[in-house]
Amino acid sequence: MTLRICILGSGSIGTYYGAKLAHRGSDVHFLIRGDLSQVRRDGIFVRGEGENFQVANINCYNSTNEIGPCDLVIISVKATSNSDVLDLIPPLLHEKTMLLILQNGLGSEDLFAQHFGAERVLGGLSVIAVDRHSKTEVERYAYGEVILGEFGRPPQPRTHCVAEEFVRAGVKCRVADDLMRERWRKLIWNIPFNGLSIVAGGIDTAAILADKYFRELTLGLMKEIIAAANTLGFDLPADAWRKHIERTEQMSAGYKPSTLQDWEGGKPLEIEAIWGEPVRRARAAGAEMPRTEMIYELLRHMDRMRRS
Repeated sequence: MTLRICILGSGSIGTYYGAKLAHRGSDVHFLIRGDLSQVRRDGIFVRGEGENFQVANINCYNSTNEIGPCDLVIISVKATSNSDVLDLIPPLLHEKTMLLILQNGLGSEDLFAQHFGAERVLGGLSVIAVDRHSKTEVERYAYGEVILGEFGRPPQPRTHCVAEEFVRAGVKCRVADDLMRERWRKLIWNIPFNGLSIVAGGIDTAAILADKYFRELTLGLMKEIIAAANTLGFDLPADAWRKHIERTEQMSAGYKPSTLQDWEGGKPLEIEAIWGEPVRRARAAGAEMPRTEMIYELLRHMDRMRRS
């Protein structure tokens, strides 16, 4: 099956995976706002350990009307922009178009299912550290995998078809039986490292783990998240935090989490998706997340102060 793919959200994640797919011959079309001349002239460069390549002749557009119907739309905008892209999606749809929500946190699949039908929606998690230096250059610092799942149902044949597209592009990819369990598993990393990097004054992952207090707080947050996930029925091992710590310690240098990069760049933060929604869902199931709620309230306060 040949897929016509749209990348809706050409930031670091969308640019990286879109370039990987295009480099291996997939039919990829990028929505890129603003001046397209540099991308059309230079293509996209991908750098990182074990890969250094350029994709020339990029299919890029200012409008989804120009792109037209696609088989797979990879939505890789920040969760804070979800409401802004709803009007961009209809021109990309045909009867069987799949919407792959490649984002952090909880709640995004629900939004797109509400507007376009749950049968279209897949979710994805990207376990990776990557930065976009410009419209034409992305750099990968640490590499993990892409995890795909269906929204509210077990994997379908199409889920494996999409995974095979990533695998052909040289991306480690697997299909999860339970998408929400994997989302909670990723929150074990995202909640502490993205949050503490900001509230601790703009420090990277290495600095968090090197400080005795922040390391203990990180572990406390991770265990709290695991307990909440288990209360919700997602069955995470009690030591699921261990691999996250080991992987972070193996990074060649301290990494600035994406939320810290957004904070330093004056961009909106995914506060509700990463911290607020997990707290609300845990509480509804009878679990409390006091450390996570503390980070949530601190970030909300800091964000209000900055915007005012």
